[in-house]
Amino acid sequence: MKLSLPQNRPLPSLDGLINRVPPGLRASLAALILSGLLLAMIKERADILRSGAEVRLATAPIDPRDLFRGDYVVLSYDISQVQAAKLGEPGDFKRGEPVFVVLQANAEGWAEAVAVSRTFPKAGPGRVVIEGKAAGGRFCRPVPGGTSRTCAPDELSVRVIYGLESFFVPQGHGRNIERTERLLVEVVAAVSASGKAAIKRLLIDGKPVYDEPPY
Repeated sequence: MKLSLPQNRPLPSLDGLINRVPPGLRASLAALILSGLLLAMIKERADILRSGAEVRLATAPIDPRDLFRGDYVVLSYDISQVQAAKLGEPGDFKRGEPVFVVLQANAEGWAEAVAVSRTFPKAGPGRVVIEGKAAGGRFCRPVPGGTSRTCAPDELSVRVIYGLESFFVPQGHGRNIERTERLLVEVVAAVSASGKAAIKRLLIDGKPVYDEPPY
């Protein structure tokens, strides 16, 4: 008597498995997953604001308003441009490449970039590591007035984006902040042990004007 062996059947595709789930259940699962992701993001931000190390950042407001989401201020920072002499890394950074910047407070209390690396570095006492993304390769900073010049290798800089470049404020206040003299505007950011950062407080002339609630 000849026995026939079972033939290997192809495994069902992911689409096939999903199509077997009733539409109502699929919608409920999708909503549950999205809610979970949103809650995880909110909790992560709350943890950063609650327990992250505080750093003072000198800022320059740029753009006052977003018509769809109310007033906001677009900010750039002194640490947004890191000099090549502090890079300690060969070659250019690619756009969007993760970078880790080591911050240390200067004599006035402002955070300054003292080093940058492609991998998470050891910060040392009194220093904080903040994660960012490179906005392009190395460039030569223009001199006042926009006059072009040739830079020495150690004068080149790299632009870094930290995700702290937008701050939403009550409607009608964005223009006032945008017009404020740069030296009077200050951001206090909270930075977690892993380098994630969030804006915690906005100050004008040393006085808190907006505090970001944890939730």
